[in-house]
Amino acid sequence: MARKVLGHDAGAYLFLAPWLIGIFVLTVGPALGSLYLSFTRFDLITEPRFVGLANYTRIFTNDAKFLAAMKVTFTYVLLAVPLKLIFALSVAIVLNKGLRGLTVYRALFYLPSLLGGSVAIAVLWRKIFAKDGLFNDVLSTFGIDGVSWIGDPDYALYTLVVLSIWQFGSPMIIFLAGLRQIPQDLYEAASLDGASKRRQFWKITLPLLTPIIFFNAIIQTIEAFKAFTPAFIISEGTGGPVNSTLFYTLYLFQEAFSYFRMGYASALAWILLVIIACFTAVSFISARYWVHYEE
Repeated sequence: MARKVLGHDAGAYLFLAPWLIGIFVLTVGPALGSLYLSFTRFDLITEPRFVGLANYTRIFTNDAKFLAAMKVTFTYVLLAVPLKLIFALSVAIVLNKGLRGLTVYRALFYLPSLLGGSVAIAVLWRKIFAKDGLFNDVLSTFGIDGVSWIGDPDYALYTLVVLSIWQFGSPMIIFLAGLRQIPQDLYEAASLDGASKRRQFWKITLPLLTPIIFFNAIIQTIEAFKAFTPAFIISEGTGGPVNSTLFYTLYLFQEAFSYFRMGYASALAWILLVIIACFTAVSFISARYWVHYEE
């Protein structure tokens, strides 16, 4: 019987084989390996030496850069994610009005999401917000003397927030799809009852979009926690002035590939994994109180 079932499912397992190999060889295996390394002292040259919880103890008790990286990363997440979602939803509402050439606008607005994480765009962003960059040239036409936005610790992080908001295309497409699924009968009935457009948005559009908002919030928050390329390129791998753009992933990279403390970097990686997992768990628990479904 087992042989018969196996033979019957052989085709399915054959098609699943690339995914199964990938998940175990490229994901589960390295993850378990990094978990082991997080309890060791390893420099890529000598054999890993087991040190128990020493890496984690040092992270939480004697690592000022860890606290700086956490502060920068959480500030970035708390600013970039809500602003990106608000901007993406606003554009989606405008595009949902039935504009001519909608597919062209949709493609153009989605393009920054494809390009935004690239090295070329990060280099361009560094040029735009430099002391002699395009942004200061625009300000000078209004008589405003600009600063080096990426070189000033008070403003450097905000240039990366602006770059994140500029990559609004992906959540915008998802919001647009969600808006298309809202029954028009609800708006017609609300109009007959004298509800204004603003009231329709707060009482119909927003509640029925909460599942989409929930999905986009989780995805974009995870992506924000993992942000690396813009901070690495714009700060040239240093974390910016006074660690103002020292993202958590950038600090992890420095520990692993600048100082070759692979065990320590593995411990940092697992802390990040736990942070993201906790955020996701809390989000799903809180969803029952604010996410509404049509039925």
